[in-house]
Amino acid sequence: MPYREDIELTDFTPEDLAVLTQWDTPTICNALEEVMPERRGHGYTTEPLVPLDPDLPPICGYARTATIRAAEPPNETPAEMAAKREAYYEYVAQGPKPTVVVIQDIDPRPGYGAFWGEVQTTVHKGLGAVGGVTNGSFRDLKDSARGFNLLGGEVGPSHAYVHVVDIDCQVTIHGMTVVTNNIIHADHHGAVMIPDEAVKKIPEAVERISRREAVILTAAKAPDFDIEKLKAAMKGAKEIH
Repeated sequence: MPYREDIELTDFTPEDLAVLTQWDTPTICNALEEVMPERRGHGYTTEPLVPLDPDLPPICGYARTATIRAAEPPNETPAEMAAKREAYYEYVAQGPKPTVVVIQDIDPRPGYGAFWGEVQTTVHKGLGAVGGVTNGSFRDLKDSARGFNLLGGEVGPSHAYVHVVDIDCQVTIHGMTVVTNNIIHADHHGAVMIPDEAVKKIPEAVERISRREAVILTAAKAPDFDIEKLKAAMKGAKEIH
Protein backbone atom coordinates (compact mmCIF):
# COMPACT_ATOMS: atom_id res chain seq x y z
CA MET A 1 0.00 0.00 0.00
CA PRO A 2 1.68 3.27 -1.08
CA TYR A 3 1.90 6.25 1.20
CA ARG A 4 -0.44 9.10 0.36
CA GLU A 5 1.61 12.22 0.91
CA ASP A 6 -0.61 14.30 -1.37
CA ILE A 7 -4.32 14.25 -2.01
CA GLU A 8 -6.49 15.86 -4.65
CA LEU A 9 -9.05 17.75 -2.62
CA THR A 10 -11.11 18.27 -5.77
CA ASP A 11 -12.23 14.64 -5.45
CA PHE A 12 -13.94 15.25 -2.11
CA THR A 13 -13.92 17.88 0.59
CA PRO A 14 -14.02 18.06 4.40
CA GLU A 15 -17.73 18.76 3.97
CA ASP A 16 -18.12 15.38 2.23
CA LEU A 17 -16.44 13.74 5.23
CA ALA A 18 -18.70 15.62 7.64
CA VAL A 19 -21.73 14.16 5.83
CA LEU A 20 -20.49 10.66 6.69
CA THR A 21 -20.51 11.39 10.42
CA GLN A 22 -24.32 11.31 10.47
CA TRP A 23 -24.12 7.52 10.21
CA ASP A 24 -22.51 5.00 12.55
CA THR A 25 -19.53 2.93 11.46
CA PRO A 26 -21.54 -0.29 10.85
CA THR A 27 -23.70 1.68 8.40
CA ILE A 28 -20.57 2.91 6.61
CA CYS A 29 -19.33 -0.69 6.41
CA ASN A 30 -22.68 -1.75 4.91
CA ALA A 31 -22.39 0.95 2.26
CA LEU A 32 -18.81 -0.05 1.44
CA GLU A 33 -19.95 -3.63 0.87
CA GLU A 34 -22.27 -2.30 -1.81
CA VAL A 35 -20.06 0.26 -3.57
CA MET A 36 -16.86 -1.80 -3.22
CA PRO A 37 -17.79 -5.48 -2.78
CA GLU A 38 -14.13 -6.48 -2.72
CA ARG A 39 -13.77 -4.63 0.59
CA ARG A 40 -16.38 -6.76 2.38
CA GLY A 41 -13.88 -8.83 4.36
CA HIS A 42 -11.15 -6.37 5.27
CA GLY A 43 -10.26 -2.74 5.93
CA TYR A 44 -11.92 -2.45 9.34
CA THR A 45 -11.00 -3.32 12.93
CA THR A 46 -11.78 -6.94 13.75
CA GLU A 47 -11.17 -6.97 17.51
CA PRO A 48 -12.93 -4.98 20.25
CA LEU A 49 -11.73 -1.48 21.07
CA VAL A 50 -12.57 0.49 24.21
CA PRO A 51 -14.13 3.95 23.65
CA LEU A 52 -13.05 6.82 25.88
CA ASP A 53 -16.62 8.12 25.62
CA PRO A 54 -19.11 5.73 23.98
CA ASP A 55 -21.72 8.49 23.71
CA LEU A 56 -19.73 10.61 21.27
CA PRO A 57 -20.94 10.84 17.65
CA PRO A 58 -18.96 9.21 14.83
CA ILE A 59 -15.84 10.88 13.44
CA CYS A 60 -14.38 10.94 9.94
CA GLY A 61 -11.05 12.41 8.90
CA TYR A 62 -7.63 12.08 7.30
CA ALA A 63 -5.27 9.64 8.99
CA ARG A 64 -2.08 10.60 10.79
CA THR A 65 -0.05 7.52 11.64
CA ALA A 66 2.70 6.54 14.05
CA THR A 67 4.08 3.59 15.99
CA ILE A 68 4.95 3.58 19.69
CA ARG A 69 6.64 1.44 22.34
CA ALA A 70 6.34 1.68 26.13
CA ALA A 71 7.80 -1.42 27.81
CA GLU A 72 11.45 -0.34 27.53
CA PRO A 73 13.20 3.06 27.52
CA PRO A 74 14.01 4.55 24.10
CA ASN A 75 17.51 4.22 22.68
CA GLU A 76 17.66 7.84 21.48
CA THR A 77 19.31 10.66 23.37
CA PRO A 78 17.11 13.33 25.03
CA ALA A 79 17.93 15.69 22.16
CA GLU A 80 16.96 13.09 19.57
CA MET A 81 13.73 12.36 21.42
CA ALA A 82 12.88 16.06 21.59
CA ALA A 83 13.48 16.44 17.85
CA LYS A 84 11.30 13.42 17.06
CA ARG A 85 8.53 14.69 19.33
CA GLU A 86 8.58 18.06 17.55
CA ALA A 87 8.56 16.37 14.14
CA TYR A 88 5.61 14.23 15.22
CA TYR A 89 3.52 17.22 16.29
CA GLU A 90 4.38 19.07 13.09
CA TYR A 91 3.21 16.06 11.12
CA VAL A 92 -0.06 15.83 13.08
CA ALA A 93 -0.70 19.55 12.59
CA GLN A 94 -0.31 19.55 8.80
CA GLY A 95 -3.36 19.65 6.52
CA PRO A 96 -5.79 18.53 5.34
CA LYS A 97 -8.17 18.56 8.32
CA PRO A 98 -9.91 17.12 10.25
CA THR A 99 -7.55 14.33 11.21
CA VAL A 100 -7.83 11.00 12.99
CA VAL A 101 -4.60 9.83 14.65
CA VAL A 102 -3.95 6.11 14.20
CA ILE A 103 -1.19 4.77 16.45
CA GLN A 104 0.04 1.18 16.51
CA ASP A 105 1.64 -0.03 19.74
CA ILE A 106 4.36 -2.41 18.54
CA ASP A 107 5.41 -3.75 21.94
CA PRO A 108 5.13 -7.55 22.22
CA ARG A 109 2.38 -6.85 24.73
CA PRO A 110 0.56 -3.73 23.46
CA GLY A 111 -0.82 -1.44 26.15
CA TYR A 112 2.04 -1.75 28.65
CA GLY A 113 2.15 2.03 28.82
CA ALA A 114 -0.43 4.61 27.70
CA PHE A 115 0.35 7.21 25.02
CA TRP A 116 -3.08 8.78 25.30
CA GLY A 117 -4.25 10.72 28.36
CA GLU A 118 -5.18 14.22 29.44
CA VAL A 119 -2.21 15.96 27.81
CA GLN A 120 -2.15 14.12 24.49
CA THR A 121 -5.90 14.27 23.89
CA THR A 122 -5.88 18.00 24.63
CA VAL A 123 -2.85 18.72 22.43
CA HIS A 124 -4.12 16.63 19.51
CA LYS A 125 -7.58 18.15 19.69
CA GLY A 126 -5.96 21.58 19.57
CA LEU A 127 -4.00 20.55 16.48
CA GLY A 128 -7.14 19.60 14.58
CA ALA A 129 -7.61 15.92 15.40
CA VAL A 130 -11.16 14.79 16.11
CA GLY A 131 -10.10 11.47 17.60
CA GLY A 132 -7.69 8.59 17.60
CA VAL A 133 -7.52 4.82 17.16
CA THR A 134 -4.89 2.64 18.82
CA ASN A 135 -4.32 -0.95 19.87
CA GLY A 136 -2.45 0.45 22.87
CA SER A 137 -3.84 1.78 26.13
CA PHE A 138 -5.12 5.13 27.35
CA ARG A 139 -5.70 6.71 30.77
CA ASP A 140 -7.08 9.86 32.47
CA LEU A 141 -10.66 8.89 31.76
CA LYS A 142 -12.18 11.89 33.52
CA ASP A 143 -9.54 14.44 32.55
CA SER A 144 -9.03 13.70 28.84
CA ALA A 145 -10.26 16.31 26.36
CA ARG A 146 -14.03 16.31 26.09
CA GLY A 147 -15.33 15.56 22.63
CA PHE A 148 -12.14 13.76 21.55
CA ASN A 149 -13.33 10.42 20.19
CA LEU A 150 -10.65 7.94 21.20
CA LEU A 151 -10.70 4.16 20.74
CA GLY A 152 -8.04 2.06 22.46
CA GLY A 153 -7.12 -1.52 23.15
CA GLU A 154 -7.47 -1.10 26.90
CA VAL A 155 -7.38 1.30 29.84
CA GLY A 156 -4.25 1.48 32.01
CA PRO A 157 -2.78 3.66 34.77
CA SER A 158 0.80 4.41 33.63
CA HIS A 159 2.57 5.76 30.56
CA ALA A 160 5.66 3.69 31.47
CA TYR A 161 8.39 4.46 28.88
CA VAL A 162 6.00 5.35 26.08
CA HIS A 163 7.68 6.99 23.10
CA VAL A 164 7.10 7.45 19.38
CA VAL A 165 9.12 5.08 17.19
CA ASP A 166 8.10 5.95 13.61
CA ILE A 167 6.02 8.73 12.09
CA ASP A 168 4.07 8.83 8.81
CA CYS A 169 4.25 5.06 8.39
CA GLN A 170 1.98 2.17 7.55
CA VAL A 171 0.20 0.87 10.65
CA THR A 172 -2.24 -1.94 11.33
CA ILE A 173 -4.80 -1.76 14.14
CA HIS A 174 -6.67 -5.02 14.71
CA GLY A 175 -6.71 -5.82 10.99
CA MET A 176 -7.22 -2.26 9.68
CA THR A 177 -4.16 -1.13 7.70
CA VAL A 178 -3.73 2.63 7.33
CA VAL A 179 -1.30 5.14 5.83
CA THR A 180 -1.20 8.93 5.93
CA ASN A 181 -4.34 10.66 4.59
CA ASN A 182 -6.41 7.50 4.33
CA ILE A 183 -9.97 8.34 5.29
CA ILE A 184 -10.95 6.89 8.66
CA HIS A 185 -14.48 6.58 10.02
CA ALA A 186 -14.86 5.53 13.66
CA ASP A 187 -17.30 5.32 16.54
CA HIS A 188 -17.79 3.11 19.60
CA HIS A 189 -18.19 0.05 17.36
CA GLY A 190 -14.70 0.35 15.85
CA ALA A 191 -13.09 1.92 12.80
CA VAL A 192 -12.98 1.46 9.04
CA MET A 193 -10.74 2.85 6.31
CA ILE A 194 -12.75 4.36 3.43
CA PRO A 195 -11.08 4.31 -0.01
CA ASP A 196 -11.07 7.72 -1.70
CA GLU A 197 -13.24 6.56 -4.58
CA ALA A 198 -15.99 5.46 -2.19
CA VAL A 199 -16.36 8.68 -0.17
CA LYS A 200 -18.93 10.41 -2.39
CA LYS A 201 -20.74 7.17 -3.26
CA ILE A 202 -21.56 6.23 0.32
CA PRO A 203 -24.53 8.59 0.95
CA GLU A 204 -26.51 7.23 -1.99
CA ALA A 205 -25.67 3.65 -0.98
CA VAL A 206 -26.79 4.30 2.60
CA GLU A 207 -30.11 5.69 1.38
CA ARG A 208 -30.66 2.69 -0.88
CA ILE A 209 -29.80 0.17 1.83
CA SER A 210 -32.05 2.01 4.29
CA ARG A 211 -35.00 1.72 1.92
CA ARG A 212 -34.39 -2.03 1.54
CA GLU A 213 -34.12 -2.54 5.28
CA ALA A 214 -37.26 -0.48 5.89
CA VAL A 215 -39.32 -2.94 3.85
CA ILE A 216 -38.21 -5.84 6.04
CA LEU A 217 -38.36 -3.94 9.32
CA THR A 218 -41.86 -2.64 8.65
CA ALA A 219 -43.07 -6.15 7.88
CA ALA A 220 -41.32 -7.64 10.92
CA LYS A 221 -42.89 -5.11 13.30
CA ALA A 222 -46.43 -5.73 12.05
CA PRO A 223 -48.66 -7.75 14.44
CA ASP A 224 -49.55 -10.25 11.71
CA PHE A 225 -45.93 -10.91 10.70
CA ASP A 226 -45.14 -14.48 9.68
CA ILE A 227 -42.72 -16.39 7.48
CA GLU A 228 -44.73 -15.76 4.32
CA LYS A 229 -44.73 -12.01 4.93
CA LEU A 230 -40.98 -12.20 5.58
CA LYS A 231 -40.45 -13.92 2.23
CA ALA A 232 -42.55 -11.26 0.49
CA ALA A 233 -40.66 -8.46 2.22
CA MET A 234 -37.29 -9.97 1.31
CA LYS A 235 -38.41 -10.22 -2.32
CA GLY A 236 -39.57 -6.62 -2.28
CA ALA A 237 -36.32 -5.43 -0.76
CA LYS A 238 -34.33 -7.09 -3.53
CA GLU A 239 -36.20 -5.04 -6.12
CA ILE A 240 -34.91 -1.75 -4.69
CA HIS A 241 -31.84 -0.66 -6.68
